[in-house]
Amino acid sequence: MSTPIRLQKYIADCGVTSRRKAEDLITTRQVKVNGKTVTELGTKVIAGVDLVQVRGETVDPQALERIYIILNKPRAIMSTVSDPEGRKTVVDLCRGIKTRIYPVGRLDYHSEGLMIMTNDGDLTQKLMHPKFEVTKVYEVKVFGVMTEGLLNKIRDGVHDGGDFLKPLSVRVIKQLAGKTWLEFRLNEGKNREIRRLCEVCGLTIDKLRRVAIGNLSLEGLGIGEFRVLTRKELLKSIGLNSKGEKVKDFEYVSPKKTVNKRKREKFRSPAPKADDQSFVKFRKEHYLVTVKAKPSPSELKAMKKAEEEGFQLS
Repeated sequence: MSTPIRLQKYIADCGVTSRRKAEDLITTRQVKVNGKTVTELGTKVIAGVDLVQVRGETVDPQALERIYIILNKPRAIMSTVSDPEGRKTVVDLCRGIKTRIYPVGRLDYHSEGLMIMTNDGDLTQKLMHPKFEVTKVYEVKVFGVMTEGLLNKIRDGVHDGGDFLKPLSVRVIKQLAGKTWLEFRLNEGKNREIRRLCEVCGLTIDKLRRVAIGNLSLEGLGIGEFRVLTRKELLKSIGLNSKGEKVKDFEYVSPKKTVNKRKREKFRSPAPKADDQSFVKFRKEHYLVTVKAKPSPSELKAMKKAEEEGFQLS
């Protein structure tokens, strides 16, 4: 006889949703086991013996066709299955996929880049849990010019809202006249970690995109496009073996070289440093409010000057 497993894991293994969302379904009385509504998270079931129904539909892990998708999420797309405000979601982008899938982890509305979509709850748990130490690589464009002091502040880590935020690494990969591209590597996946870290350090983000998870990258995938992989291909690319164990020293190698201090120095004047408070007005929460009001002639002139200097709201 099969080994009993927790109900929320069983639901996730059936591809209904993630384990965390399955817990919500249980506590909100949307799950029945053998005809009886269950609300206890500690409930265990046996596959092939117990009848499990979610929202009135019977779920069975043996009947599920596993599907694995990588998607290049554009900005202004919700990384959820649905949105109460009617905004387009990552599921809407996976045209032609009839099997129910859901995103592994999230990118916020204004971020873009690599996302994994699947109905494999076991794989989702492996990718999301910090103990598996799957490295995520992000490219982030900030306003202004980075200094060694600012880079070291980020590398040392900061405290925010009870969390200690510290990347595995951060480096400059491109220096523009008025903006700087940084590469961040993380493996903990705290909520909005990069945005929070940058804000504490006084930096204003212009663009944020995830370019890799493990050794799985966006290479050959246009914005809004997706590709279907096998479980074996996905695990290998992420850096996990068939048992879901991390393979050492198997991570994404960026083709972009580090911009050294000497090359960055030539942009220091007259461009402001990246923590200059004049950039705060370009943060999403500020300009999304500002643009609703008709700007004055002086504000229009200032906005035009900012765009000419490379500080456009892109």
